[in-house]
Order: sequence, then C-alpha cells, then structure tokens
Amino acid sequence: QVQLAESGGGSVQAGGSLRLACEASPPTYDPNCWGWFRQDPGKEREIVARLRFGRIPDYFGDSVKGRFTISQDNAKNTVYLQMDSLTLEDSAMYFCAAGPTYACLGNWSVGSFSYWGQGTQVIVSS
Repeated sequence: QVQLAESGGGSVQAGGSLRLACEASPPTYDPNCWGWFRQDPGKEREIVARLRFGRIPDYFGDSVKGRFTISQDNAKNTVYLQMDSLTLEDSAMYFCAAGPTYACLGNWSVGSFSYWGQGTQVIVSS
C-alpha cells in the first residue's frame, strides 16, 4: 500500500517561508512524477508545481514562479516544496501527489496522479 505523508505546514506571517515535505512509502515505491497541489475551501484543487526526475520542474501560475521551488531527495524518497515570500493568497491546504510519467507530460490531468497525501495546512497571516 503506497502512502504519501506531508509535513511542514503551519502558520507564518506574510513574507515568511515554509518548506513542505512529502515522503512516500514503502521505500520501494519510486514515482516518475511528483506534484504539489493546493486547495481553498469551495474551490477546485489546483496544481502548483510538478517534478519529473532529471527534468526541469514545472510551475503553474505566475504567482508562484520565482517564489516556490520543488525538489526531490531520492535517498529519502521525499519531495519538497520550498515556499518563500509567502502572501495571504498562498493560504490553503497543500497536497502532494505521485504518479507515472504521463502525469508530468503535456496531456495530463489531476486524475493522472495515482496517489495523494492527506494534506497539510498553510496559513499566512498579515
């Protein structure tokens, strides 16, 4: 049974930083594509970033480009989302997802990701 476990969420003041982590288990699971999504109550889940091993990451939305960085530690089977210069609009539940290669290709959808974490809350205050 593959499981994804997020951590690192919390409360931070605007302008601050957080680093989210998502560890996959069992260690033998090695996804070809990782993704970070976020969701506000009553809104659709939106992708923030995705990473295919050995490739340049994709970032979605001008608001996160230059502020968010997705990275992977293969040894720990973990993917990270470094979030800097946080704004009030970044407050949301953040989810990590993992899936096959096509989840990181052009013709992808949210359903392309096979596994999801339970989410970690990020609250940015003024």
